Amino acid sequence: MLSGRIRKSVWMGRKLVRVFAIVVAFCGAITAHAQTADLVSKTAFRVCADPANSPFSNKEGTGFENKIADLFADQLDLPLEYMWFPMATGFVRKTLKENRCDVIIGFAQGHELVLNTNHYYTSAYVIVTRADSDLASVDTLSDPRLKGHAIGVIAGTPPASHMARNGLMPLAKPYQLMVDRRFYSPNQDMLDDLRGGVIDAAFIWGPIAGNLLQKGDGDLVMTPLLKETLPPKMAYRITMGVRQGELVWKRKLNSMIRENQVAIDRILTGYGVPLLDNMGQNLKEVTQ
Repeated sequence: MLSGRIRKSVWMGRKLVRVFAIVVAFCGAITAHAQTADLVSKTAFRVCADPANSPFSNKEGTGFENKIADLFADQLDLPLEYMWFPMATGFVRKTLKENRCDVIIGFAQGHELVLNTNHYYTSAYVIVTRADSDLASVDTLSDPRLKGHAIGVIAGTPPASHMARNGLMPLAKPYQLMVDRRFYSPNQDMLDDLRGGVIDAAFIWGPIAGNLLQKGDGDLVMTPLLKETLPPKMAYRITMGVRQGELVWKRKLNSMIRENQVAIDRILTGYGVPLLDNMGQNLKEVTQ
C-alpha cells in the first residue's frame, strides 16, 4: 500500500512538473507576443519613404531618416522593409493609407493626413550667405540690409511669405518646390547660384542647408531664423506619421523615440541638421 502511494506521489510530481513547464512556455509565448502585439506588422518594420530625397531618405539607405529607421528596426528586432514613393501629391494616400507600409519617418507636426507621434526633432529655416558677405550676420527677414539684394527661395515655402511682406520679392529668384529629386536639386542649384554670385543669399529648410554645407569648404555660412514673430512660423517640429486611429502603434513609437532620443540627436547632428529646443527658440546642445 505504501509503495503504491509512493508511486502515485512520484507520478503526480512528474505531472506537476510537466504542467509547470507548459505554463512557463505559455507565459513566455505571451510575453514574446506582448512585445510585438502593438506593432502593425509582425514580420517587418515597414517604412514609407521617398527613394530620392537626400539628406532625408534614399534607396541607398544613406539618408538620416534611413538611419533612424535602421535604429528602430534593430530595436524591434525586425527586418526593415521600404515602400518607395516620391514625396509629392498622393504620397500618403498611395503608401500609408493603402496599408503598404506602417510609418513615415519624417512628417511635420499637426498635419491632418496622418496621426502624428511626439516630435523627435525641431528645426528651422535658415539664411545662407557667403562667409565674406555683409549679409553673413543677418538673422531676420526684416533686416534692412536685405533690401536691394537678389535672394533665392523655394517657391511656396514659409520664407516666401515673409519676403513678400518685407518687400524682397522684386529681386527674388524662385526655385521649384515640387521636382523629381532623382534629376533635379533646387536647393543645390540655389547654393551653386549663391557661390556664383547669381544671388546674394538663400532661404532654405535647415536640415537640407546644414547637410549641403557640410560638403562645402566653409565658403558659405547659415544662420537659423529664430526671431520671426509674425506668421508663418519658421521653426517646425518633426514627428513620425501613422494612420489615423492607430493609437497603440503611435504610443509604441512614442516610447521608442523617448528611449532613443540621444541616439536620434546624434544621427541628426551628424548630418548637419540644426536642432532647436522644444520651444524652437534656441539651438539645442547635443552630447556627442
